[in-house]
Amino acid sequence: MAKTEFQSTVSLKEGLFVEAISRGFAVHMDEPEQLGGTDKAMNPVELLLSALGGCLAITVGAFSKAAHVDIKECKVHVTGDLDPEGFLGLNKEVRKGFSQIRYQIEILSDSPEERIKKLMQMVEERCPVSDTLKGVEVKGDYVLQNQVANK
Repeated sequence: MAKTEFQSTVSLKEGLFVEAISRGFAVHMDEPEQLGGTDKAMNPVELLLSALGGCLAITVGAFSKAAHVDIKECKVHVTGDLDPEGFLGLNKEVRKGFSQIRYQIEILSDSPEERIKKLMQMVEERCPVSDTLKGVEVKGDYVLQNQVANK
């Protein structure tokens, strides 16, 4: 199978409110009022936690049949610890992002526990977002687009 490239374009709309578009789907992000936003949407770190939870749940669904597990319900609870002093530049010793992320997968199933354990092992080994959070090089650059005034 060939490598697949995924893309997202994110636009700052107003204040700290942004819109991300991927494959025609839009997601909005904002910050809480105490961080300068309008609190109209999840903030990026909440969306990151949601992406991890969503990917874990999808991976459960994708591999449950192979593990012979009948899933009646699956919920993923994700929590991350972040000290805003790092992001705000108030403490150079504090990490800017999450210092720890924890999740708990809640499964409702009549399948034997040994099969569920096998499924959970598959999920931990194969979840792309979880794997990405374990370490990937993030590169960035910028393009300056100057506005030219009409003369």
